[in-house]
Amino acid sequence: MIRAPWTRRIAAVASLGDESRRKLFDFVAAAPEAVSRDDAAAALGLPRSTASFQLDRLVQDGLLAVEFRKLGGRGGPGSGRPAKLYAAAVQEIAASVPDRNYDLAAELMVSAIEESAADGGSAREALFRAAYARGQATARAATGGAGGAMFAEFLAAEGYRPESDGEGGLVLLNCPFHRIAEGHTGVVCAMNGAFLGGAAAGSGIDPVRVQALDIENLRAGGTARPAQCCARIRPPQEPGL
Repeated sequence: MIRAPWTRRIAAVASLGDESRRKLFDFVAAAPEAVSRDDAAAALGLPRSTASFQLDRLVQDGLLAVEFRKLGGRGGPGSGRPAKLYAAAVQEIAASVPDRNYDLAAELMVSAIEESAADGGSAREALFRAAYARGQATARAATGGAGGAMFAEFLAAEGYRPESDGEGGLVLLNCPFHRIAEGHTGVVCAMNGAFLGGAAAGSGIDPVRVQALDIENLRAGGTARPAQCCARIRPPQEPGL
């Protein structure tokens, strides 16, 4: 699944900073079934128009879902129009500052454990295969194999904060797996490299352009940011490509 843009996810979470909106969300989320705007307004002592506006804003932000259903058990002609009802959205919205993607790391690791348990193979190798396949499939869906600027947009959506290196390559200023990479550098950085390699392939770009960096030495020398990704995208004309 392609993640929503970071700005949209941040805005969705921030929308709960409004007290009325947060109370409406809590009321709907705690209800045993979908509720109408009239029920929500009455429960919270809000004007109907205010409840309606704020509930629809929560739908727009992806925090609530809408369903239409006739109430009171009536059906058929003359039973009236279906009521608009609100329920908590099933798909969660995750946002962090800076942008991180620990959900992706967890999904890849669980897939690797399942594969390893099933065939008795190496969990590490299974992780790299899962990461490459996920990167390839996700990038292909996002870019259509168009490469170039579409690849950079994909990397931005995944939280890497790509910036031009001035030579046709990309520097990745943010590590989406920063916290777990600090304690498990070898595994996480290799997983990240496999994901990026698959993403390059899915975008129509030679995976050889994904280059691992000795990020710790670069940080020690003052030429890398504290949370910079441990890989870069080399220019297509760089020697050796």
